[in-house]
Amino acid sequence: MILNVLAVGDVVGESGLDCLERRLRSIKRHKDIHFTVVNGENASGVGILPRQAQAIFDAGADVITLGNHTWNRLQIADYLDENPYILRPANYTSRVPGRGWGVYEGPRGLRIGVLNLIGRCEMDCNFDNPFTAADHWVKNGGADVILVDFHAEATSEKGAMGWYLDGRVQAVWGTHTHVPTADAQILPKGTGFVTDLGMVGPARSVLGIRPQQAINRFLGGLPQRYEQADGPCKLNSVCFSIDTARGVCVAAERLDIEE
Repeated sequence: MILNVLAVGDVVGESGLDCLERRLRSIKRHKDIHFTVVNGENASGVGILPRQAQAIFDAGADVITLGNHTWNRLQIADYLDENPYILRPANYTSRVPGRGWGVYEGPRGLRIGVLNLIGRCEMDCNFDNPFTAADHWVKNGGADVILVDFHAEATSEKGAMGWYLDGRVQAVWGTHTHVPTADAQILPKGTGFVTDLGMVGPARSVLGIRPQQAINRFLGGLPQRYEQADGPCKLNSVCFSIDTARGVCVAAERLDIEE
């Protein structure tokens, strides 16, 4: 069968949540989506609260992935232990709550594995090596299809991960930088890849925040608590179509909506 997987970029703030709630189900119906993964680590601006995670599930997500802001809202800790459908990066140390890998039932009994990883280039380096962590879960995860959300700053690190896993997983996508890249593609051995999905949040912004606040930072102004920008929102995502019989991705299509 052809399994259509929708990967949705970082949800930013309450307006991003609202946009997801209004738009996600219509995209899923239009593209006959079977499985949806949404990155939710910025749902609270920085971090995510349990009620916001539930809102993402209610909007139509099957799995939520996170990133470097996982612990900015410590209220999520117990939720991560209790709910197997929300993942934090697998290469955090084993001392933190939650899990970074899950296997979920798809259509026709298909076992869909989702792996959440975090990069180390230009990030807090207190993480295990994401490449060796990927090796472990790809080898031992017990899934028919494997999807990887690589939450990383450097496009080079994200690109290297895609090529490293080419032919061993069905899709790799980057998150974290909130800017959609134009390189959705099928790598030579059949893995779908895009450097960054983008985000769900205010379109007229700098990564979701008020532009003047970003300008203030680069001009050396006093630190400010970031505020979400006003105005219309956008939803950035990519649909990966996977031939489950051959274990390869056959199409990677960017699906972007601007309100």
